Amino acid sequence: MISSHPLPRRPLIVGDGVAALRLRQAARELGITTLSAEGEPEGLVARARELGCDALHPGETPPSYQWRMATACREAGLRFLGQGKTLLAAMADEGVMRRLMQEAGLPLAPVEATGPQVRVSLLADGAGRVVHLAPRQTLPDGSSLAPLAWLTPERSAYLGRLAGQGVAALGATGLVEARFRVVDNAVGFDSLVPGPNGEEALDESLFGLDPLLTQWRLWGGERLGERQSGLRARGHARLWRLTLPEGARLDGGPGVRLDSAGPGHASRLVVWGRRPGDLHGRTRRALSALLGEDEARKRLADD
Repeated sequence: MISSHPLPRRPLIVGDGVAALRLRQAARELGITTLSAEGEPEGLVARARELGCDALHPGETPPSYQWRMATACREAGLRFLGQGKTLLAAMADEGVMRRLMQEAGLPLAPVEATGPQVRVSLLADGAGRVVHLAPRQTLPDGSSLAPLAWLTPERSAYLGRLAGQGVAALGATGLVEARFRVVDNAVGFDSLVPGPNGEEALDESLFGLDPLLTQWRLWGGERLGERQSGLRARGHARLWRLTLPEGARLDGGPGVRLDSAGPGHASRLVVWGRRPGDLHGRTRRALSALLGEDEARKRLADD
């Protein structure tokens, strides 16, 4: 259901490092002052009260944790910037979520399926409008890639429609991620989790749309201004989660972005290219600058 609340003035964001940094940056664009902290849900609610916060954002946390946080917020009378408790409980129980999605008309992947997992982020305004972003996959080296060359545009659109159909039926608001398995060339629903997921920079590179900024607006009661027909992925993008050596430096360049919260925190490198060859070349240059030629060659050995 669409929020009837205005934008929060001073929310506490759960998390640390790049995860909290990106949410703070998006909030700052809307004039929102944020704080961040880590801990158990009950303690964080108390901390938010001490700091004079008017809302709590769960950050990049799993549904079971968010359910506890939503429960603690309700008991304390603090606004929770996430999915409703009932939906979070279903997300935390894959059996329940699979049944709900089946009732919404989605085909299910076999419970023990081991085929490739494809993930799709969606934005929903709780009033019936849902848009899906680019299907992506985590590669064996741990990086994430979008779009997927082995999925035809028609198959990608079909996947997005399926995900949107299920999310609309559940009445979700904000950012969520639908996961599918591909088994014997058939696509089946696997699970649904709340966003953000840490890979929003991929969609930002491909669509020019910041999902985190849009999510904040949705929590402020806005309806989605984007239409699916106007969202067309351009180019190819890849995201790496890196632990950088001391003194690592990236001079930038076209299609290259490094999100970093400073020493002691993992960084996220996002590279974009109009063509796969452009993406590979820019990725190699960026990894070489950050990690050295040998490490870059090793990480890209299977490309």
